[in-house]
Amino acid sequence: MSCLLLIKHSLPEIQEHIPAREWHLSEEGRLQCQQLAALIKPYLIQRVITSVEPKAVETGHIIAEQLDCPFSIEVGLHEHDRTNEPFLSREEFETKVQSFFETPSMVVMGRESAGQALSRFQTAVDDVVDLCAGENLAIVSHGTVISLFAARYGKLNAFLLWKQLDLPSFIVFSMPEKQIVKLIPSLQEAKSEIEE
Repeated sequence: MSCLLLIKHSLPEIQEHIPAREWHLSEEGRLQCQQLAALIKPYLIQRVITSVEPKAVETGHIIAEQLDCPFSIEVGLHEHDRTNEPFLSREEFETKVQSFFETPSMVVMGRESAGQALSRFQTAVDDVVDLCAGENLAIVSHGTVISLFAARYGKLNAFLLWKQLDLPSFIVFSMPEKQIVKLIPSLQEAKSEIEE
């Protein structure tokens, strides 16, 4: 039995005048990646795959270097497409995201509905898993699509999961059945588990 880790990228440098899909990691985010790599080392990851977005690519590249394993970038693993959305306050953004999760068949934010984003992300994940059959994989992606995927297989509330996932965080699935075996919503929680 192999495992799949879906990792929410590390902390980016927020620049309001640049679309979020173009953000890069902050200095703190790069440091967090090293801590994250140490925390996922026990899963014996054999390959790291990321979305095309810089913050995910940088997260995955640092993790792969730390774990001394191959690294690649794949299309279809990117965040829900909201390139047409302006920068919003946290409260406005959360309200829109909640509506996005609650009405999965409608485009209420950005250019994709929740259903469309999940279908695209799930296809990309399945393609990667098929290509690397039997390997322990880490896919570095984004909070909204990870929440949609995990909610489908873990019978969770996608919006509440999305709110819970910190930067970075990860969910461990046993493969091939895609059963959630561990949810680590923050680095702090992962460290607490190790110390206990």
